[in-house]
Amino acid sequence: MLALLFMAAVTLYLREGQPGRGDLPIAQRIAQSEQAYASRPSQAEAEARAPAPAPAEIPDDFAALIQQLREAVARNPDDPQGLALLAQNELRVGNPAAAREAQQRLVDLRGEDAPPEDLVRLSALMVEAAGGLITREAEEVLARALGKDPSNPQARYMLGLLQLQNDRPDRAFPIWRRLLEEGPEDAPWIPPIRNAISDLAWLAGQPDYVPPAPMPGPDADALAAAEDLTPQQRQEMIAAMVAQLEGRLAQQGGTPEEWARLISSLVVIGNADHARDIWAEAQTRFAAQPEALETVRRAAAESGLAE
Repeated sequence: MLALLFMAAVTLYLREGQPGRGDLPIAQRIAQSEQAYASRPSQAEAEARAPAPAPAEIPDDFAALIQQLREAVARNPDDPQGLALLAQNELRVGNPAAAREAQQRLVDLRGEDAPPEDLVRLSALMVEAAGGLITREAEEVLARALGKDPSNPQARYMLGLLQLQNDRPDRAFPIWRRLLEEGPEDAPWIPPIRNAISDLAWLAGQPDYVPPAPMPGPDADALAAAEDLTPQQRQEMIAAMVAQLEGRLAQQGGTPEEWARLISSLVVIGNADHARDIWAEAQTRFAAQPEALETVRRAAAESGLAE
């Protein structure tokens, strides 16, 4: 999902900012956009054309765990928890097509009861497996997710990305503008939108648009309010903030910087044993991402949990 979230700037450059691309009349650009939209390859065709992902460097013990997970799912193919774990971990080890297949089986298993989050995740994995392209099939899954939850921000982000891929910045801009205005600032879709929104506004015919200033996050608000609290109340508030961060990372994932902050915060509030458990989990989660793992390792080392 992270790769998808950071595709926006690349898409803007390749589609809208290509050196030497001349101006076209609006009618001609719209006609070309509609042609590109109608002639997209199928999911199978896009996956066949997609460049092979670079092999992930993973520890032998983690590779063994993944193989055990594959075998367990093969023995019990209707286990939703196993399929969800397989989809998540196949992506971590660099197998987007296998991750997409596992998530598809999970969605098929749940049928009409599949929650919008499962559908958004499937659409994102289809895009990953297709080399970044939102195919017709991926768009259909995205539409199902939005039909269940029209406010889902990740689905709306992808909808804006779809419009960009088909050369319609005029349609992408209002979608991303609304997401940027809604926040929260620490949502994973906000940085790529904020980085692209000024150029996107210009391309959409809104050159005078001024993006909103970054909104203060819950941490900033809470720290301001903490000035009037007693030491015990302040400690309780900080513990609640740490618990909230941990809950969000468990449910939605997060950046390595957020995992590092969680480890450091747990040590600060006197919960080093749990911080050690989080560090162990982070080593598994970021095993295939050496740079991300190094960010978390530094926080663990500074907290006395790693060398």
